Amino acid sequence: MLTDGVALTDHHCHGVVAADLDRPGFERLLGEGQRGTFDSAIGLAVRRWCAPILDLEPHADPERYLARRAELGWRETTTRLLRASGTTRWFLDTGFGGGRAEFAAVAPGEVREIVRLEQIAEQVIAEVSIATMPFEDIETTLRGRARNAVGLKTIVGYRYGLNFPVTDTLPSTIIHELRLTDPATLGWLVGLGARIGAEFGLPLQFHTGFGDTDLRLQHTDPLLLTDFLHATAGSGLSVMLLHCWPFHRNAAYLAHAFDHVHLDLGLTIPYVGQRAAAVLGEALELAPFRSMLYSSDGYGLPELHYLGARLWRRGLGRLLDEWIADDAITLADAEGLVIAIARGNAVRTYP
Repeated sequence: MLTDGVALTDHHCHGVVAADLDRPGFERLLGEGQRGTFDSAIGLAVRRWCAPILDLEPHADPERYLARRAELGWRETTTRLLRASGTTRWFLDTGFGGGRAEFAAVAPGEVREIVRLEQIAEQVIAEVSIATMPFEDIETTLRGRARNAVGLKTIVGYRYGLNFPVTDTLPSTIIHELRLTDPATLGWLVGLGARIGAEFGLPLQFHTGFGDTDLRLQHTDPLLLTDFLHATAGSGLSVMLLHCWPFHRNAAYLAHAFDHVHLDLGLTIPYVGQRAAAVLGEALELAPFRSMLYSSDGYGLPELHYLGARLWRRGLGRLLDEWIADDAITLADAEGLVIAIARGNAVRTYP
């Protein structure tokens, strides 16, 4: 396939669990609900595609797979799977799942940091008195972290929704929450991130679409960002819409309509398993090829980092084979599209 052997830049991922896992521990990380399961599309994908990386036959049963994983140990398992992904650059969201140094110790290639806005704000707020209005401290700390980062990230979709108030105005008060949910504070924080992102040339990533039960899916449709995108158009900011499913067609429309909008499918790809080519095709119906990026959004299990890459290669390769067979695209254009999504668009948009 055209995608075989192409080096990847994973522009959004998380760290791995540095411990051996029993079946309940493994399955908890194999889904976004209260409990994942091998009895799912992603469970089938683990057994089919990850098993050979651990020297097992394809479709090894769960018990044999987990026994082999235990034999190798978490570090050897992780090293094998991350290396097999063909990823040479990793942009790590350190707000969830561990720090850069820990991941760099097991991941091949370059590891850069994505700074999470809410984590910075919550850390600063936790260190000041209730009477203090720490807006300057939040900005100073965020600017300091941004200087060594490759991008910024917000989970406002989790904390309130993507219909947050678009404002540059400081809130009249700040609620000293260990977990920020106040819409006025979140709106100001996202606006601050947008300004710093434009100033430093750092893309601002938004979690959109599905995730764990901490979010309300109806509040994470990227179309809710339309006012924010109008406000930031022409500012120099690049906006990254992450994951997107089941709103990936809506995200593709926004990338079509706004030059500064980009998207990925992230963890959607391994979770839909055999349907990866269909979902990629739906996103590429409207999204300009220059706006699509690759990511795994792998977290906890290195299987997710590997499957993100393996099923992206397989899905996009099969889709392009179909386009070439139908004379919808030339081989040269197809090769260019693969390189753009695999790493070229990330090289162009990230510092």
